[in-house]
Amino acid sequence: MKAPILESERLIYKPLSLSHLSQNYVDWMNDYEVNKYMTIRGDYTIEILKSFLQQVEKDEKLFWAVHIKSTNKHIGNIKIDNIIERDGLGTLGIMMGDKTEWGKGYAKETSIAIINYCFNELNIRKMLLGVVEDNINAYKLYESLGFLKEGFYKDHGFYDGAYRNTISMSLFNKNYKKK
Repeated sequence: MKAPILESERLIYKPLSLSHLSQNYVDWMNDYEVNKYMTIRGDYTIEILKSFLQQVEKDEKLFWAVHIKSTNKHIGNIKIDNIIERDGLGTLGIMMGDKTEWGKGYAKETSIAIINYCFNELNIRKMLLGVVEDNINAYKLYESLGFLKEGFYKDHGFYDGAYRNTISMSLFNKNYKKK
């Protein structure tokens, strides 16, 4: 399933593609502050990013580039992985790469728009995510969206120079209708 173009008040969400290949994007992936809690981080080049974007296009995943409507500036990405239709599950992942746009509420606006699309259009029953325990800002964002802590993985991944705990969180679709 290919990601459709979606909009919210200040942002537009376009399918992530080769058109998003840029040095700025490479710089995000190599920026310690941006990627310290991400699974994939560092040592990116234009060639590596190009290969990744080509794979995204082939996979036809629900993967969006986040753009500011007024300028068309690409500021981050959001995706829904591992959709399991039988169980009504999807896994949320978000990266706001452009640090000059941090603190403006774009991550929350983006999350709400994509979760609403998944709940209302795809009838996803439950949205899942994992957040590194030390990533306080992300954890607070997810709590503000209504996500609840569901599980805990001790020393689950190597982030920011050490093994870190990961918190499993979920959000139920209150309007879910079993097909």
